[in-house]
Amino acid sequence: MINIRKLEAELWESADLLRAGSKLTSNQYCMPVLGLIFLRYAYSRFKMVEAEIQKNRPSRGGRVLPVEASDFAEKSALYLPKEAQYEYLVNLPDNISAAQITNSSGQVMNSLGEVVNHAMKLVEAQSEQLSGVLPKDYTMFSDDLLRELLRIFNNSALDDVGGDIVGRIYEYFLNKFAKNIAQDDGVFFTPKSLVKMIVNILEPKKGVLLDPACGSGGMFVQSGDFVNAAGMNANAAMTFYGQEKVEYNAQLCLMNMAVHGLTGKIISGDEANTFYHDAHNLTGCCDYIMANPPFNVDKVKASVCNPAPAFCRVVCQ
Repeated sequence: MINIRKLEAELWESADLLRAGSKLTSNQYCMPVLGLIFLRYAYSRFKMVEAEIQKNRPSRGGRVLPVEASDFAEKSALYLPKEAQYEYLVNLPDNISAAQITNSSGQVMNSLGEVVNHAMKLVEAQSEQLSGVLPKDYTMFSDDLLRELLRIFNNSALDDVGGDIVGRIYEYFLNKFAKNIAQDDGVFFTPKSLVKMIVNILEPKKGVLLDPACGSGGMFVQSGDFVNAAGMNANAAMTFYGQEKVEYNAQLCLMNMAVHGLTGKIISGDEANTFYHDAHNLTGCCDYIMANPPFNVDKVKASVCNPAPAFCRVVCQ
């Protein structure tokens, strides 16, 4: 059984290392670390799907056909080029400059930060919805610090933990490091148990699903798991829309969805606060609306709960 507390303690250690080695604020250092966690978890899923693909892989001339990006697309999984795989990054030599590692343009990279930035760009190239989303500011860290962070997240437990792991880690970061910032931003996390309850009660099977306060995407991940468990393909059966006021939450949501093989359209910013603005123009078009509205805000409470729609009754009762 995985010791989640131990895993969280290691994440705490990583954040302490990052904070000690820089003058970054909580918001600044949160996303780079989560980017590494995303890459590590994406690699775990990549290896799992790769093993499934190779089980019945055809061969020609006695050689098994190589796995291609299209094979992963068929399984709604994220393909990782070699240079974007976590194992590759962890095993890089200490002296990056001397190794003469080049990027896609043939330019020599002189720091580990450049190599990790390049890895993030390679991942974004595999997924349209990740374009411009992943953090690419790792050159602000020293090679020694970044190498230590990579080592910390090279943990076998991340291969075994399922479910909404990125959301769980993000929640941990907010609770430990950015509580004041989170409250200022109006961020209030919905416990995973409540997310699962909402999904199990509403039983989404097909159609349009909107989460107007999507955070890190837990509603989408749980709904996708529910649909897949019923023997259907979540991306074929469901269309996911999300809105999120805080931009880095929306980025994390897209990262979380990508690593779980889900596609969707997420809008962020003040105009994406759906309780005041319908940025997707979905009025009357949704089959499911799932959210835990910020009931601490009087205007939202008044407008959302009277009359109370299905998702509001689920949360309030």
